[in-house]
Amino acid sequence: MKQEEGVSQARPEAENDDGNVVEGIAITHPDRELFPGDGVRKIDIARHYGLVGDRMIKVSAERPVSLLRCPAGIDGECFFQKHAGKSFPDELTRIAIEEKDGETGEYLYAPDAKAYIAAAQMGTIEFHGWAARADRLERPDRMVFDLDPDEKLGFAETKQAAFDLKSLLSDTGLEAYAMVTGGKGIHVVVPLRRTVSWETLKSFAKTLAHLMADREPDRFTAAMAKDRRKGKIFIDWLRNERGATAILPYSVRARLGAPVATPVTWDELKSLNSAAAFGLGHMADRLKHDDPALAVKPQTLGKAVIDKLEKRVG
Repeated sequence: MKQEEGVSQARPEAENDDGNVVEGIAITHPDRELFPGDGVRKIDIARHYGLVGDRMIKVSAERPVSLLRCPAGIDGECFFQKHAGKSFPDELTRIAIEEKDGETGEYLYAPDAKAYIAAAQMGTIEFHGWAARADRLERPDRMVFDLDPDEKLGFAETKQAAFDLKSLLSDTGLEAYAMVTGGKGIHVVVPLRRTVSWETLKSFAKTLAHLMADREPDRFTAAMAKDRRKGKIFIDWLRNERGATAILPYSVRARLGAPVATPVTWDELKSLNSAAAFGLGHMADRLKHDDPALAVKPQTLGKAVIDKLEKRVG
């Protein structure tokens, strides 16, 4: 298989495991190739989460997660799972959440790094998380814009969109960080103090996305309809509602080359040529440096910020 541009096939360093045991968790079928043609095995995915798990906890905290599981590898059956099952390991914490239909579902979250390893043992490759933490589910702590380019567009156009969005957010008084997703797009993320409701968050994100699309309709769309995305970048603001999820920083992606969703500095983003620029082999070095996601402190989505956006709309 052809490797995606910029993705390293190097395996993560095995510093904290003993053979097929990672942080005390035994990995069955450790040599099963989950990424055929790339040489990435189940044990490599477990070691990756053993390596980055503490950083994932610091960045993403204890938020409910949906798991993308590919037990036989990315060429086999892959499926999302958001509810706990009977066979799920104890390392993943259960939490009861009331759903839209009024029923209560049993969800999962990672209380510590071991939870990610335990999930990898079950064939999990990707982790997608809520925009709120388990202890205060009705008060979101981040705003996420997923810049999703049409397949005809290059990465340069997506990067420029990220910088344009950063500038607009700055005009309203908000600071954001960028994350290359390991796929085609870029997430622009605003860490928030937990002071507003889901309704307020969603309304703000929708208004801002539509403002960008209305200003430059030839470049952007904020509409979900596929036929309105041709040749444009879809500013996906729908990650900002209760129950919606977004790929977590440092999650592996179930794509050729096993790319990793990676927060980057804005200066670093300028020089990147792909949203899949980082792989398993890059993580040990990146963990030696300050995290771009943690460098942006939580901000208040208050009246002053909302008023600034409304003035631009008006």
